Amino acid sequence: MISKVQFQSELQLLISNAIREDVGTGDYSSLACIPDTAHGQAKLLVKDQGIIAGVELAKMIFEYVDPKLKVKTYIEDGTHVEYGEVVFEVSGSSQSILKAERVVLNTMQRMSAIATKTNQYAQLLEGTGAKILDTRKTTPNFRVAEKWAVKIGGGENHRFALYDMVMLKDNHIDFAGGITRAIAKTKEYLKANNLDLKIIVEARNLDEIREILQSDGVHRILIDNFNYEDTKEAVKLIGSKCQTESSGNINEKTIREYALCGVNYISSGALTHSVYNMDLSLKAF
Repeated sequence: MISKVQFQSELQLLISNAIREDVGTGDYSSLACIPDTAHGQAKLLVKDQGIIAGVELAKMIFEYVDPKLKVKTYIEDGTHVEYGEVVFEVSGSSQSILKAERVVLNTMQRMSAIATKTNQYAQLLEGTGAKILDTRKTTPNFRVAEKWAVKIGGGENHRFALYDMVMLKDNHIDFAGGITRAIAKTKEYLKANNLDLKIIVEARNLDEIREILQSDGVHRILIDNFNYEDTKEAVKLIGSKCQTESSGNINEKTIREYALCGVNYISSGALTHSVYNMDLSLKAF
């Protein structure tokens, strides 16, 4: 994963771009009818249930829009919430609250949905030893928030992007001329460019598992779209030589069964690409 410094930098980029996109040259609805001296307060109201996420990001958004806005938090990130609960109250310039409103809601609604789904998957894995991972199947320009939501929900982050880990998938392998050659060329490239990156290699069948194991330096094998029996056999073949990860055909009905095959990790794009936003609203009072 990327460093904490870069993670914070990504968050600031997300916030600045979201405000630019939504506010542009000005919130003319507010500017037209609300005096710039008006002060107000609003509460973040839950109209759904699940795991709340994005509280800390909301504070960053309010701070970016207007450092004078004050937030009083009642419920922290990662907490299960029910309909009618108040997560926080914000007070200060009415214009500033309205300027930040939609960006706060958009981020928190999606992050809460992701955290809720991740938490459901994490609970299904309890007692198996396997951990749930996200993927790069994220919303463009919103990845940092979505991966943060996965962590809040009890999951683990996979690589952040293409630059912080090597992942040799089917197309890389085919274009490179095979598994062994792809691994060898990757190791040579990393050494030549003084890059210290972990290598994950995808396997499509047990024969490919056996071939991967002939090469040193592989951090994890991605056991992709295997059935349960072949996954168990793959885990047996790999042993302690490297980490194991299952992917493909992962849902609420299959995730625990794959975990019981003995893999270290299970990755699911559904955590970020197949969720319905939690219903939240910011109400003046």
